Amino acid sequence: MAPIDYTRLTSDLQQWAAELGFQQLGVAGVELADDERHLLNWLDAGRHGEMDYMARHGSKRSRPDELLPGTLRVISVRMDYLPEGARDGWDVLADPDSAYVARYALGRDYHKLMRNRLQKLAERIAAEVGPFGYRAFVDSAPVLERALARDAGIGWIGKHSCLINRQAGSWFFLGELYTDLPLPLAEPETGHCGTCRRCLDICPTQAIIAPYQVDARRCISYLTIELRGAIPLELRRPMGNRIFGCDDCQLICPWNKFARSTPEADFTPRHALDDQALINLFQWTEEEFLKRSEGSPIRRTGYIGWLRNIAVALGNASGSEATIRALQERQDHPSELVREHIQWALAEQAGKRAT
Repeated sequence: MAPIDYTRLTSDLQQWAAELGFQQLGVAGVELADDERHLLNWLDAGRHGEMDYMARHGSKRSRPDELLPGTLRVISVRMDYLPEGARDGWDVLADPDSAYVARYALGRDYHKLMRNRLQKLAERIAAEVGPFGYRAFVDSAPVLERALARDAGIGWIGKHSCLINRQAGSWFFLGELYTDLPLPLAEPETGHCGTCRRCLDICPTQAIIAPYQVDARRCISYLTIELRGAIPLELRRPMGNRIFGCDDCQLICPWNKFARSTPEADFTPRHALDDQALINLFQWTEEEFLKRSEGSPIRRTGYIGWLRNIAVALGNASGSEATIRALQERQDHPSELVREHIQWALAEQAGKRAT
């Protein structure tokens, strides 16, 4: 068998990735010492909150060859997810009676879609070079995906900790293919945030405590998705109408003027989640929630978390009779957690009516 031309193979990978619906592909090495120090400092400060899984795997997260022995390179890919035709994010946020769902969660869950595409990419490689060692990841293992994507030339880690691409902004998913193929490395991307601090200034809960430093315990994405208990009182009003995730730091980022809408039909909003009234979503039964969240990222928060989040948003909504009635109808909910947030919301509404 003729020796493998890895430079040509990398060029072929770019074409195959595009054919599979990825907007970009790059190749990174496995040296992440600086990022490992950043991660350890973040963990030591407790900024991961209840996300114990961030510390559970030790150094495997920052050392790819420990997670998958024999790994020499990481093939990193991105896939745009901003849905075309969805109600404008700023418009939803400005309407206190509408529910804001993070743009990435409006359609179907991306994990399975991207893993299947990465598997097809691996099969295409194997057809070209023969059997090789690999494993595909899409948020499915301890992986420093943004650091790897940066080293693969896909973008730089912004001050809000999201990855930014000069030609595409930040509305995209990342996936990885760990491999034992000695592919030529891409040139790592350098930062282009400059003196801009719009993401820091706009964060509703001031979770971006300094450039490149996010305290998850204050982040609305963490509060509405990862946190299982009560949302801290001081953070409830700043949450506004955000019931699943938060995009403010991306909405305000000037680089997103270059973002393009996704061609993937699976990322089209389901159940009109881009334009839903809070009251409508609060009235979903658990059966309805499970049915409508099937194959959706919003399933992760669970039904109790869903009601908890919407109760907070209803407390922040306009003081209409319909809002108060919707809260009162559920104030005897079996969950103590839900009841407590409803009582808070009713107290907020009473305060609005008294002024």
